[in-house]
Formats: sequence, structure tokens, C-alpha cells
Amino acid sequence: MANATELLPGSRTEDDGSAVVRVLSYNIRSLRDDTAALARVIGACAPDLVLVQEAPRFFRWRKKLARLAAASGLVVLTGGATAAGPAILCSLRATVERTEDVLLPLTPGLHRRGFATAVVRFGGARLGVLSCHLSLQSDERYVQGGLLLDRIAAMGVEHVVAGGDLNERPGGRTFRRLAEGLQDCWETAPWGGEHTSTPADPRRRIDAVFASPGIEVLGCGVPLGTPGVSEEDLRAATDHLPVLAALRVPAA
Repeated sequence: MANATELLPGSRTEDDGSAVVRVLSYNIRSLRDDTAALARVIGACAPDLVLVQEAPRFFRWRKKLARLAAASGLVVLTGGATAAGPAILCSLRATVERTEDVLLPLTPGLHRRGFATAVVRFGGARLGVLSCHLSLQSDERYVQGGLLLDRIAAMGVEHVVAGGDLNERPGGRTFRRLAEGLQDCWETAPWGGEHTSTPADPRRRIDAVFASPGIEVLGCGVPLGTPGVSEEDLRAATDHLPVLAALRVPAA
């Protein structure tokens, strides 16, 4: 694994009301791996928002997700079983306006999918947030990409961040569909590592953070070399590497 050459900007609110927000997208594989390592990685990234995929969905899932959030210095904002896996964690810096968990149409024989969504404020900046985990099946995934864009448009918020496990590389048609209307944050301001799968031998970028055009992307990538984020923990935590982005969101 290559190391990040410099640290991403820290969270802050500017005098004009705009805000620098740190967003982490992470597939946590239903907490089936080393949860202590996972919490250390999340905490060391110092995120304001965590877009979770494969959150616990079954027995005592709320308690398990809450324990992870607390161990990472965060709270659960929304999602989990109610969104079929995606969830959002946040720091106490966020002021929450509303949340909504969305179940997507079920294709017989395939897993149920959904979106965890919220609208939050950081200082004078208002931000729509969406966490997703798209289908393994190409046609269903493409439809879900369109539903994601529709959901973002329906939020009624000028600035939006969306991210998750796309189960597709940047050249795929669903990935391209999302990148046509949103900024692929890695492409806009690459930082750290690029590939997210698998931690032992990362060769594919199938996890991503997207931002609406009015947001300034200060850097985005796998947080290699970030203080407190060890390669050992990254390998032990889950079967994906996380994507960390620093975004400057204008004041509403």
C-alpha cells in the first residue's frame, strides 16, 4: 500500500458560514471482522459523517451499530436494517434537519437494497447526505443509479454528498452515470490511495464518494498514512478499504 503524502484539512466552520466537512465511506461487512480495528480506523479519520454499507441488519442490530458509533466517537444518524444495510453515522458537530431510509424495489432472487439519507447542517452549510450499496447485478445496479440521482434531486438541497459501495469500477456504466451529474471526488482531487478492494491486495476502485458541483473537493482517497490508521487495522477491520473526503460546503 502507498502512503498519503499529506494530511487532509481538518473539520472547521469558516467566518462566512461555509464548512469543511470530512466524509468517510466504509463497507463494514456486518461487523463480522475485527470491530476494535474498525473503530480505530474510523476514529483516526476524524469524520463528521460516515456513510456505512453492510451495517448489521439482524439480531440486536441497533445496539451493535450504536456500539460501533460510540467506540468511534460518533452517533448513529439513520439507517441499518431499515435501509437494508446502508447507514449514516455523524459527529456531534452536525445539526440534523431530517432523515429518511428508503427501500428500493426488490428483484426476485437478489438481495434487498436501500438508501440511508439525511439533511444536516454544519455552521451555515446545509448538506444532503446519501449512503448506498448498489447491486451486484449490472442491470439492477444501473436502475439503482438512476434512483439515487432521483432521490438526491428530490431532497431539495443545493449541496449533496453521496457515497458507498458501487460494486463497479469507474469505467462501468452506472459509475459513469453518477459521475456525469456529480463530482467523483477521487477524480476531482485525488489523495491517499485509489483502490478499495481488497485490503490485502487492493486493485479495484469500487467504493466512492460523490459531491454536487457547488462543493469544493479538497482531497479524497483511501486514508493511507493517516496518523492512527495502520495497514494492520485496515486489513483486519473489514473486506473493503475506506474512502475519506474533505469537502468545503458553501453556506446556504
